[in-house]
Amino acid sequence: MTNRVSKVQRKTNETDIEVYLNIDGTGKSNINTGIGFCDHMLSAFAKHGRFDLNVDCTGDLEVDAHHSIEDIGISIGKAINESLGDRSGINRMGDATVPLDEAMVQSIVDISGRPFASIDLTFNSPIIGEMPSELISHMLDSIAINALITLHIVQKSGKNDHHIAESAFKSFARALDAASTFDLRINGNVPSTKGTLDA
Repeated sequence: MTNRVSKVQRKTNETDIEVYLNIDGTGKSNINTGIGFCDHMLSAFAKHGRFDLNVDCTGDLEVDAHHSIEDIGISIGKAINESLGDRSGINRMGDATVPLDEAMVQSIVDISGRPFASIDLTFNSPIIGEMPSELISHMLDSIAINALITLHIVQKSGKNDHHIAESAFKSFARALDAASTFDLRINGNVPSTKGTLDA
């Protein structure tokens, strides 16, 4: 089976973004968003999902981080959707719980073709580094909706905002990796009684 690679470009009056994704990669990343904490989260996402991910974003950070974070989420989601193709032969579902010291977050993924996200994270501070904490959930939601996946993220514990956010991205990465991995037992078939996961 060949590597599943995608490239997405998104250019608006607010952002100019390029994303490269190899979902069958080894965890290499080159992330440049202009928002340090976002770079850190996406690097962790790539590393722990074994995805090769490049993200370059020039955004209107003189306004705030919202447009950049939202459009990066949209672009990564579209890249995931494109790389998965018709979803034939994959496990489809994945579940991972990841701790980081006192924090622990569970992510459940269904590569269902039905976009839905439930992100249950509670942060103590309005900002982490240069990134408003409310945009953590917004980015994850934007990725899921544009990837056409069902995503549930549940915070089990945590007091440190950095740890909570990092546990979320790492657990999402591990769950998505498990869901997108090929299951050789189904011999390339689509794991759905409907016979399709992209319509």
